[in-house]
Amino acid sequence: MTILLAPMEGLLDFTLRDMLTRVGGIDRCVSEFIRVSGTLLPDRAFIRVLPELNNGGRTPAGVPVRAQLMGSDPVCLAENAAKLAALGPAGIDLNFGCPAKVVNRHRGGAALLDEPELIFTLVAAVRKAVPAAMPVSAKMRLGFNCDSRAIDCALAMQDGGAEELVVHARTKAHGYRPPAYWERIADIRRAVRVPVVANGEIWTVADAQRCREVSGCDDLMIGRGMVSDPGLALAIVSPQRAPLEWAALQPLLALFWKLIRAHIEPRARAGRLKQWLNYLRRRYPEAEAAYQAVRTINDSEQVWQRLFATPLRYAPESPTLAEAVA
Repeated sequence: MTILLAPMEGLLDFTLRDMLTRVGGIDRCVSEFIRVSGTLLPDRAFIRVLPELNNGGRTPAGVPVRAQLMGSDPVCLAENAAKLAALGPAGIDLNFGCPAKVVNRHRGGAALLDEPELIFTLVAAVRKAVPAAMPVSAKMRLGFNCDSRAIDCALAMQDGGAEELVVHARTKAHGYRPPAYWERIADIRRAVRVPVVANGEIWTVADAQRCREVSGCDDLMIGRGMVSDPGLALAIVSPQRAPLEWAALQPLLALFWKLIRAHIEPRARAGRLKQWLNYLRRRYPEAEAAYQAVRTINDSEQVWQRLFATPLRYAPESPTLAEAVA
């Protein structure tokens, strides 16, 4: 089984990729999308989204990261893919799943699921533009307003040269509302020859088991479930392992705060921490108290004093949580 960490614009950036891969259980990550629209981007545009390019295409914990591109112009997408490939990501992924209205209005993300012919052209152009050894994959939803062309789109991606497909088991119209239609992933898996990774509504070990049974996929991609429960991937691959306790998360939270203070503009720092605590409330009762303690605070130093001024059980500088979760 392979477990992938999902790309989530505005949530799962390099700071959270760093934190979650330190816990363990994640085999590969995909970056947030890099929008390609009519111009050849400078190296700094790629590195801003994927600073792991300065670390051999891996997180500090050593987990490989594929760079995700999104665009609808085959020539421009291919030229940017070639330039990005030269920077050394763990692969190139193509976004055909983003449901954001502003993206879809500009013919990006899930909007392309009504155009399988264009999807084929885009994937083929990227596959031809990057070195043969560079993996090319694609992420899709089941469709835009309906799932009637899901298999057509999956075949277009495969035939264009994608060597792996990640399928989010909802349409754009479904958004993130449950349920996820894992049985439709099974239909796609039977129709294509390349590996298919199941994605959508995996919050617990039981969800993961059920998703694998219904979809027929060995491999999973997890997004919000990992943000809410950083120990989820470990629990899926090693069910006998003790759950990741709140105390073991303290060094991660402190290191996360250290990272966002170093890399995120001041006015957004408190919001980023509260965003993660808000997700953690789903799994940890202690996160509720932490969230309420800083919910109305936007000053960075006040947040630090409220949550991190007292000594922590584990040093924030610990490179991994291996000892803490043993």
